Amino acid sequence: MIETKTLANGIRVIVKQMEGLLSVSMGVLVGTGAAYETDAEDGISHFIEHMLFKGTPTRTAFEISDAFDALGAQVNAFTGKDLTCYYSKSTSDHAAEAFALLADLFLNACFPEEEMKREKGVVLEEIHMDEDSPEDLCLDLLSRAMFGNRGYGRNILGPAKNVEGFTREDLSAYRKERYCPDNIVVAFAGCIDVNEALDLAERYFGGMERTDFCERRKEVVTSAGNLFRKKPIEQAHFAIGFPTVAREDAGRPAVQVMNAVLGGGMSSRLFKKVREELGLAYSVYSYCSHYEETGQLTVYAGVNPAKAEDAFAAVRGTIETFVEGGVTEEEFLRGREQVKSGAIFSQENTSSQMLLYGKEMLYNRKVYDFERRMAEIAALRREDILRAIAQNFDFSRAAVASVGNLGGGLKL
Repeated sequence: MIETKTLANGIRVIVKQMEGLLSVSMGVLVGTGAAYETDAEDGISHFIEHMLFKGTPTRTAFEISDAFDALGAQVNAFTGKDLTCYYSKSTSDHAAEAFALLADLFLNACFPEEEMKREKGVVLEEIHMDEDSPEDLCLDLLSRAMFGNRGYGRNILGPAKNVEGFTREDLSAYRKERYCPDNIVVAFAGCIDVNEALDLAERYFGGMERTDFCERRKEVVTSAGNLFRKKPIEQAHFAIGFPTVAREDAGRPAVQVMNAVLGGGMSSRLFKKVREELGLAYSVYSYCSHYEETGQLTVYAGVNPAKAEDAFAAVRGTIETFVEGGVTEEEFLRGREQVKSGAIFSQENTSSQMLLYGKEMLYNRKVYDFERRMAEIAALRREDILRAIAQNFDFSRAAVASVGNLGGGLKL
């Protein structure tokens, strides 16, 4: 059972009741993230996400975490390019208490000065950790190589100098502009009565002041950039990015099946060729990121630096063979089943459902249609995948990023 409601202040609420379970996931989704930030704000969405856990007028940071633990509940948050989400998962008998805590930290965070000082140190360490994680660093560089220094090219963590300089006034101003009721969705999924969930949303979020929300335009430019970071590490990491379809494009299901065949699993072209046949990589895969205006199809590999050029050539060769020869009927059917099963598996996970239905309501102001999703996948034919291949692999538009102890960056 699925129910929706728009509160008087503009906050949208969606509830998916999932019978036969013993838990519920609840989230507050905000339509903001790194892609909406200015240069001076770069990193502020992520820093606000951290600071919302650091105290309210009635609870300290420790009391917030302690209260969730006392319920046996989980709580966390994440910041993306165009979404920030705060969420909790609890047993059904503690749903009301967990939601009250989640609402308190979201609505009443007061950004204590001492906590800000401490948390800046925490985020700076997170930035250092990202620098020391070559796979993450490589994929961050690829986003910048493809989208530039702004919009979807921004690193979610932001630069250290920005984080060090953020003030309470900066955080409050950004939250006031972006954390508006019209830009917020409250989502529930799991074993919870629909009316109870709607009442909880009304009780805690109904009093949030309605403010004028003016959407920012994101700067979206794609380019075939090439970025390299030399690091004295044991592996070399590289990624190739191709522009692909936007989130609501009719060709998205075909692109997802295409990606499954190319690099989505152990039977994929990339895995079989680069890892199993040539032994050039332990980790090699591809995935798609779809945004409002555009998308990115990423191919990644971690390899021995001495074999980096060979591995890079093998990945390119595999893609070229894929483009030239297309997919067999067997590959198409296997890829379609992988995409289908992934959608079905997510229906059995409360966290996945909370996020899936919440995002659809946030991005498109409508209820996610699972039956339509299944029908779109079932309607796909091999010819659709061949068309997607022809449209999505233009090497003249591809971006490249590499990290490692190499003489220079890898180039197409």
